[in-house]
Amino acid sequence: MVYIISLFLALFNISYSAPFAQAAVTETPNFVILFADDMGYGDAGCYGHPTIRTPNLDRMAVEGMKFTNFYSASPACTASRYALLTGKYPVRSGFGWVLYPKSELGIHPKEVTIAENLKDAGYATACYGKWHLGSTREEYLPNQNGFDDYTGLPYSNDMIPPRQQEIALLENGDTLEMGPDQSLLTGLYTRKATEFIKAHKNDPFFLYLPYAMPHIPLYPGKEFAGTSLRGLYGDVIEEIDWSVGEILNTLKEQGLAENTLVIFTSDNGPWIIKDTLGGSAGLLRDGKGSTWEGGMREPMIAWWPGHITPGSVQMQQASTLDIFPTLAVLAKIGYNPTEPIDGSDMTGILTGNAALPVRTFFYHKDSELHGVRKGPWKLLTTTNSQTGKEYFDGKLPLLFNLDIDPSEKYDLSDQYPGIVSELAVEMEKHRDYLEAHPDYHTRFPLN
Repeated sequence: MVYIISLFLALFNISYSAPFAQAAVTETPNFVILFADDMGYGDAGCYGHPTIRTPNLDRMAVEGMKFTNFYSASPACTASRYALLTGKYPVRSGFGWVLYPKSELGIHPKEVTIAENLKDAGYATACYGKWHLGSTREEYLPNQNGFDDYTGLPYSNDMIPPRQQEIALLENGDTLEMGPDQSLLTGLYTRKATEFIKAHKNDPFFLYLPYAMPHIPLYPGKEFAGTSLRGLYGDVIEEIDWSVGEILNTLKEQGLAENTLVIFTSDNGPWIIKDTLGGSAGLLRDGKGSTWEGGMREPMIAWWPGHITPGSVQMQQASTLDIFPTLAVLAKIGYNPTEPIDGSDMTGILTGNAALPVRTFFYHKDSELHGVRKGPWKLLTTTNSQTGKEYFDGKLPLLFNLDIDPSEKYDLSDQYPGIVSELAVEMEKHRDYLEAHPDYHTRFPLN
């Protein structure tokens, strides 16, 4: 009965507190991050999509916690991955947007990633999937940034490096295959992930699986091609959902479920200019590349049997910036990056033991600060859209109460000038702080 009620409530954004005794964290927990590429807020069944079947993501929500106010720190691929792995706003990196195969920048060797932090504490670490944090220079690749094992594409699945005709599939720094059949990628990464879990069932481990899709071009596996009512895009999402199920089932079969925190989220919003080949931001405005909610608010589900209340819905604001400090705290190892990080520990809201203070979150596009959210209030002083649309006849600044108006339909700046001024001060303080803490590429140029 609790399962049925929890399923209903998880699907309809209602919080339910069933009798639940949380287990103490007595062992060193394992961590799995499943990171979709360009999946929108409205692309899973438990987030309201009417025709994409996502039974495993829905099960994650039923057995775990669904977030409704979770953000990527950037609306673009490279920058969002930097933020996830370092806990820092991408503007600190020297590349706040997207890197291409010809780009000379990459994640700096002096950066501390989640993988490096956990590896130093004895964790086995692996990355299977899209990296996209620099060129194929050795110092930019996963194995030099904390990962023991890596198989995947170094860039987005539509990027071909200079002097090559095809994209390369890498394995631990070597070229495994040129021009791989992309319909096999999700299956390959899933197999690698489950094998890694089984091989390290007696060791603490960190598994990072950044899927190549639903970034276009879309290549579902043959068992999924043509099976979704949503068409090709739905085929790809449903295969990713299958992959999630394989990983959850492997953890259960290996007796690791209660000692493993699994997080599923996306790097940025849907690529809406691709029409039916792009996804949906649901009730949110705009999509990938924009600092409207549809570009940066993401689906996020956390699953940890025995620790997270089943069927819970988390409405507190959080972001990918928070994952680094959270894993460090749960692993009881702390963290000491060269610079202070921008995320906050969210173990309290995962376990239901504490509420986070009112958060201040900043919306950046590239190196430009577009806006800020504090509590329910969002101020935009700059807007953009990949569609070329100009909302509100170009009026700025814009103020929204996102608790009441998550679709950003109703500008309240004229009614609440005091809140506009307060948030504008927060933005100016943030600019001043970033100017006082220049990025790694400024301080430590590569030879």
